[in-house]
Amino acid sequence: MTAHILVIDEDPTQRRTLKFAIEAQGHIAHLAETPHAGIEILRRNRDAINVVLVDASSGSGLPETLLSTLSDINPTIPAIVLTADGATETALAAVRGGAFDFLVKPFAPERLMGAVQAALKIHHSSLQGKAPRRARSGAVSFSDVVSVSAAMSRVVELGRRAAQSAIPVMLEGEAGVGKELIARAIHAASDRASRPFVLINCNAAAPSQIEEALFGSERGVAADGEITPGKISDADGGSLFIEEISELSAPAQIRLLELVQSGELDGGASRKSRKVNVRLILSTNKDLIEEVKAGRFREDLYYRLNVFPITIAALRRRKEDIPHLVRAFVERFSLEQRLVKTLQIDSSAIALLTAFDWPGNTRQLENAIFRAVVLAESSVLGESDFPHIASQVSTTRSAGPSHDVPSGLNEPTTMARVQAALAERTASFAAPPQPTSQSVASGAPGNVIISTDEAGNVRKLAEIEEELIRFALKFYRGQMSQVARKLGIGRSTLYRKLKDYGIDPDDPQKHAA
Repeated sequence: MTAHILVIDEDPTQRRTLKFAIEAQGHIAHLAETPHAGIEILRRNRDAINVVLVDASSGSGLPETLLSTLSDINPTIPAIVLTADGATETALAAVRGGAFDFLVKPFAPERLMGAVQAALKIHHSSLQGKAPRRARSGAVSFSDVVSVSAAMSRVVELGRRAAQSAIPVMLEGEAGVGKELIARAIHAASDRASRPFVLINCNAAAPSQIEEALFGSERGVAADGEITPGKISDADGGSLFIEEISELSAPAQIRLLELVQSGELDGGASRKSRKVNVRLILSTNKDLIEEVKAGRFREDLYYRLNVFPITIAALRRRKEDIPHLVRAFVERFSLEQRLVKTLQIDSSAIALLTAFDWPGNTRQLENAIFRAVVLAESSVLGESDFPHIASQVSTTRSAGPSHDVPSGLNEPTTMARVQAALAERTASFAAPPQPTSQSVASGAPGNVIISTDEAGNVRKLAEIEEELIRFALKFYRGQMSQVARKLGIGRSTLYRKLKDYGIDPDDPQKHAA
């Protein structure tokens, strides 16, 4: 079957090389020398393009919103990102942005076309209505949150509580942790469940376009005098989920503040304001307090919106959830692919997936399982069905139970930085230190936190969390912003935990207590 493949590459020589490789397989190449030109080509041919190749090895790198923009135009089209050797951060950004695959230059034409063929198979499956993103359409509930960890149980508990009121909810966490799933579950558990759930991503377009999409546009006035409604109007009576609220422009922040304060939607110069009944659910992967301090986010709006914060931990901090998520995804995608029998996954593959740190969080894991199920050649998924994960975790298998970090960790432009971190984490699971009476009594020597008590039982999570917070305060000399950032929580969450544990942030002598 002839496929249409869009190539976005600034290098004319590389564009020609990719064009020849694509056409040699009987496919059609569409060439663009800039991301903007590529987006325009995709807009004009959104139903014809099957795969997008994006070169991120140039000086400008991978534009921050390019992958999300491509997905907004047509979410069924997989994107393959081409990176330079050693461009770890670019590769991770591609994964977080939803890339189907990434290739490190130089690569053989066979490797390129193998990735393209796999992407085409995924695209074909998506066109049949089998795409993996169930959370993006249809009703979901808290029962859809697959989890056994205490961290996610707490999120579900807070979410159920939030659903019983109409106050704004702020979902904090890295990209891909499942903020949209929790937002939809809150809506479904509320008394607004039968009303619209509307979402808008502030990262998906230019600030002016987001403002228009949110509040509506007078430029859309038609001959009969009607206006173009915005997302707020669409959500009237229901819930409005604003993703990445930190990216909202200053003018839009002012208008949103007026809406929250008055409950009225500003009608603009030629229209009257009108009452709207909208429940706001917000999400952010940034520390909004830091954004306020930097002058990028209004302080008054922050306090109006940050009424009920819920922090969702990164997947690497709740690894006990991974085996359960893996099995749930395999079962779901087996059904969606209409397989005669649900695929199985062997224990070595589960161990491999658990060892990986998943920088793209649950979204990346979901896509990896979807890809494996679609491309599976047997009834049992094994390590070989996850080649990208295996290649990055492979060094952990020879690292042994050592806590030494390879020197490559100090080289931020090499893949060793990722692999070394994986090796350290896997080694810590393989050989937990045995506690002594002295170490248990004092918490832990140096910077080691003991995970078991004197009797050999696992210590309570709250004890370890308190100990880690005290250590972080001492280690970063009471710099609250840095402590919160390094612990992976919001600053407001940190202050709440300090209060819960009775920790005085201004008394350094108590940090090591």
